Amino acid sequence: MDQKLESGKVCVTGASGFLASWLIKRLLLSGYHVTGTVRDPGNQKKLAHLWRLDGARERLRLVKADLMEEGSFDDAILGCHGVFHSASPVLKPSSDPKTEILEPAVEGTLNVLCSCKKNPSLRRVVLTSSSSAVRVLHS
Repeated sequence: MDQKLESGKVCVTGASGFLASWLIKRLLLSGYHVTGTVRDPGNQKKLAHLWRLDGARERLRLVKADLMEEGSFDDAILGCHGVFHSASPVLKPSSDPKTEILEPAVEGTLNVLCSCKKNPSLRRVVLTSSSSAVRVLHS
């Protein structure tokens, strides 16, 4: 992790996802204060693994945010020095992958970046992806 952000405040979007969960674990172990965004912060079953992480009770905050809702990430990102954007629509069998996966992923990323632009203390944004981004979709 960047020494300049050490023990700072960061935001991780899509906090309950596989990649984000491992990232949050690493950030907490490094002393960061983490705000994680999720669709439903009240879903204890889906979020239990995050609350079991070392440092979570002291330095993890989970907040509601929706990729498709403009401004939804404003509060989560405000005051953060870094943002890790890992939230993305989940790949599932689809009759229209462009409408159901690609367009929401692009719009969601733009919504997150617009929230980042409103934060004067932000120093770094990391966009993540997966192998799903390069898969050939058969129609």
